[in-house]
Amino acid sequence: MTEPRDRQLDRPSTAALRSRLAALAGALALLVAFLVGAGAAPASAAPTGASASAAPAAANAAAAGPGWICRGAPVTPGYVLTMHSNNGCNGAGMWYQQPVRDGIWTCATSPIPAGYVLSGHNPTGCDGYDSWYMRLPVDGLWTCGTSPVPPGYVLTAHAPNGNGCTNIDAWFMQLARDGIWTCAGSPIPPGYVNIGHQVPGCGGIGSWLQVVARAGQVVCPYQPVPAGFRLGAYVNTGCSGMGGWYLLRA
Repeated sequence: MTEPRDRQLDRPSTAALRSRLAALAGALALLVAFLVGAGAAPASAAPTGASASAAPAAANAAAAGPGWICRGAPVTPGYVLTMHSNNGCNGAGMWYQQPVRDGIWTCATSPIPAGYVLSGHNPTGCDGYDSWYMRLPVDGLWTCGTSPVPPGYVLTAHAPNGNGCTNIDAWFMQLARDGIWTCAGSPIPPGYVNIGHQVPGCGGIGSWLQVVARAGQVVCPYQPVPAGFRLGAYVNTGCSGMGGWYLLRA
């Protein structure tokens, strides 16, 4: 039996129509995906600078560059906090961050980048949060008691509370050298040892004679053995009567 003419033409026309509709649906899907992706990018950008005052702390988690950040947001590495405001960030308060430099007043809550020291104090600075004068170290500098001691430096004198860093005790910092008396608690740089002790030294704190490590020296207790050396026989008269050990090559 022969099919009617209209049914013979119906099958190829229907297949072509379905093919065109499938292609059109794919193109529409790609267009929608592109528009959605393009519209989402600006919405994810966190405000920076002064506009951050109205943003929650989470919006400032990736903040970088000088500007205001919310309380609790991370400080950009190499930056310090120099101002504070109780306003902004939905009432949480905010801090102003900027790159560290030699000679800058920072808030007490500020990080101290590696290699910097604190040499001044203002108990009423930074909106009442205290402020500290941050700078690079030099040989022969009075530093505040809260200051780190950079590698290669030792503490050789002490000024107690009230006489030092504006109501904070202070320490005199010098570069390590062979034959220097250091305060108790001072770092012992690599390659140095203590070989003598004075009870009344460093303003009553006690002091230690620090020298470059050499084989044959009698070294004091309570210190690390330098690389390349080992301890030998004990000498009860060593280290100003405290007792000590011969230092030998490893």
